[in-house]
Amino acid sequence: MLGTYQYQKFPYRTPPELQTGGIPRRQVIIVGAGPVGLAAAIDCKLQGLDVLVLDDDDTVSVGSRGLCYAKRTLEILDRLGVADAVRNKGVEWNVGRTFFREDEVFNFNLLPAADHKHPGMVNLQQYYLEEFLVQRATELGVELRWKNRVTAVEQAPQFATLHIETADGNYALQAAWLVACDGARSPIRQMLGLEVEGKVFMDRFLIADVLMKADFPAERWFWFDPPFHPNQSVLLHREADHVWRIDFQLGWDADPVEERKPENVIPRIKAMLGDDREFELEWVSVYTFQCRRMEKFRHGRVLFAGDAAHQVSPFGARGANSGIQDADNLVWKLKLVINGAAPENLLDSYSEERVFAADENLLNSTRSTDFITPKSTVSKCFRNAVLELAQAHAFARKLVNSGRLSVPSILKTSSLNTADSAVFAAQLQLGAAAEDGPVACQGTPSYLLELLQHYFYGLYFCADASKIPAETLAGFAALKKLRIPVHTLIISATPAKRGDYQILHDVKGVLAERYDARLAEHASYYLLRPDQHLAARWRQFELENVLAALGRATSSMEGHGHAIAITA
Repeated sequence: MLGTYQYQKFPYRTPPELQTGGIPRRQVIIVGAGPVGLAAAIDCKLQGLDVLVLDDDDTVSVGSRGLCYAKRTLEILDRLGVADAVRNKGVEWNVGRTFFREDEVFNFNLLPAADHKHPGMVNLQQYYLEEFLVQRATELGVELRWKNRVTAVEQAPQFATLHIETADGNYALQAAWLVACDGARSPIRQMLGLEVEGKVFMDRFLIADVLMKADFPAERWFWFDPPFHPNQSVLLHREADHVWRIDFQLGWDADPVEERKPENVIPRIKAMLGDDREFELEWVSVYTFQCRRMEKFRHGRVLFAGDAAHQVSPFGARGANSGIQDADNLVWKLKLVINGAAPENLLDSYSEERVFAADENLLNSTRSTDFITPKSTVSKCFRNAVLELAQAHAFARKLVNSGRLSVPSILKTSSLNTADSAVFAAQLQLGAAAEDGPVACQGTPSYLLELLQHYFYGLYFCADASKIPAETLAGFAALKKLRIPVHTLIISATPAKRGDYQILHDVKGVLAERYDARLAEHASYYLLRPDQHLAARWRQFELENVLAALGRATSSMEGHGHAIAITA
């Protein structure tokens, strides 16, 4: 039997401030309980921060909306404790196929190499992701206040004051730090008089969530100029619960009200699927899209994340994925600043790095959109020529762009990086998210990334863990005693046991290859940030180098001494 999602209402509770009075101050207040806000809240709670979430609604998002969650996002969700639920419910896929008219002209595999824990992509309706995140937040004790609408924000040097409206009356709160995850229209952004700048595309697309049983494979299919929808494009994705997402390009002149009507949607779907295919419409929407961002994502005590900070077209699945990576970048920095372990200007690096990532997403998104919806006859002729050539010629396949799919940004220009002092031949670049691979921990199979929590880590690659010099081991011990500790994991090419350190056996040699560890020459050391981005690396371990890189990675280089203070 085909099933549809049952929306639940989350309980509104009278805020205690309406009884007690006063304006209490919270460490972190997050506005918006979508995927980005909830991910940030869970991360805050896991890192021991006082966090409160406000949302003006009392349910999850209506319709499938954000749908595709990339491998890097799954790795983040794994650390937050919801990846298993997402994968168990969602549809995993790695292969995408592109068609021109009736012929396949191009295909790709998001995960061509083996030995990764997660697939290239999982499709899951946004309402399920939000449900799983709410469950996890509740399990951790995150305070979620539903039907609490922020009506005004005032900034002071040490906090922001929020004025909040509820059914029982109005109250106020102070936030040492306010994180705005309140969507593309962001009331918080408007209250502060801030703008987003960029490009609005003059085109319209119809989304139809269709309930049907079909034996199509779990792949992404994209058509240019198909016979069932000539001169336009169509995208097909498989979702959970026998639901299929179909996107039809309509053109700018389409009437969005008329196009949403079932009598207009159903003939389009029948033309695609055939008259004999039984289906039901579950959700229909018509949208335009834009590629825009704020100039910067930090404004005093207010930090913007997700769609509140940047918006991209849906081609490439960059919206929710980049937003969750915003949260992943931000929360560890908030923790260090709130705990007094790093200066406040560390939060400026959040804006620096995520503006860089947003610009990369906007560029790729704009290029995809220009290819999918050419704006001139010449552009359309070029696109069609590329598609025709792609069937037989490899060079043309590289030019086909039906939406470059989300990958984590390589923060290569970040001020938090320490430049390489040696040559590394691996694909992994400085500033990139860490590569995963299979390991054995005390004989138990695992993956590297699932063993990393919200700390700085040092990865020490060696041929034989039993032969590590005593001076090197003493350096590892000193790093663990810092105010911002660095936890060293020894990654050994051969199985070994030590009572004093966690040793991971690189069972297939995959990690040494992906990190270019060169074990025959010397042992290598890699410094990973709490968001698992590579901050520094060396061909040999030297304590002073690691201390300096840690200071840079926490904006503590100018005599603050935060990172290198030794705990009692």
